[in-house]
Amino acid sequence: MKDPTVTGRIYGKRNFMAKPGEDLIPTRRSLLSRLKNPEDQDSWGLFYDRYAPLIYGVAIKFDLTVVEAQETLQETMIAVSKKIPGFKYDPAIGSFKGWLMTQTHWRIKDQLRKRLRDAAALRSGSPGTGTTMIERVPDPDPSHLEKLWDEEWQKHMMDQALSKVKRKVKPKQYQIFDLCVVKNWPLPKVAESLGVNIGQVYLARHRVGNLVKKEIKALEAKPV
Repeated sequence: MKDPTVTGRIYGKRNFMAKPGEDLIPTRRSLLSRLKNPEDQDSWGLFYDRYAPLIYGVAIKFDLTVVEAQETLQETMIAVSKKIPGFKYDPAIGSFKGWLMTQTHWRIKDQLRKRLRDAAALRSGSPGTGTTMIERVPDPDPSHLEKLWDEEWQKHMMDQALSKVKRKVKPKQYQIFDLCVVKNWPLPKVAESLGVNIGQVYLARHRVGNLVKKEIKALEAKPV
């Protein structure tokens, strides 16, 4: 049987789409329970949508190449599919967020080992030479990894919140918020570009901003 996390989504390409209006960040405990069934493609799809950008983003920030980051993502997803049946959600012991970070950490180190092995083989001109050096690869700094993980986690929480809010407000209101807050345009420039008065800019920025804050708060309240 093919691995459900890999089939159709090699290097971030997927063969499914979430249903319109579907929450891409469902209750974590419910999702984790459904992932124990390897045939549940919908749940694996939701999981991939939620966590693939996080894993890939951290790998890139850890100075891996695009190819190395893609392999980190694929290998992490494979590892999760193999280990998730034995995972027990218990906030008293540790979060799923931390568990997934550990899985990613190991895959990043695997890529660093592979990089060193390949470099040693190129220098010697003999495949396999230098494999004894693999154990000397420094372990990625856990504190640095955790910092990058948290940064990416917050970024993707914001992306999900913005996506949800965008479906709830008028296009012009969201466009005003995007230019003011996301792109950091001066308010007078936003008003002039969109043909609205400054009062409408202030109002849209305030209303959409409050909705984004509420969505982020709701997402953070879900167990991770």
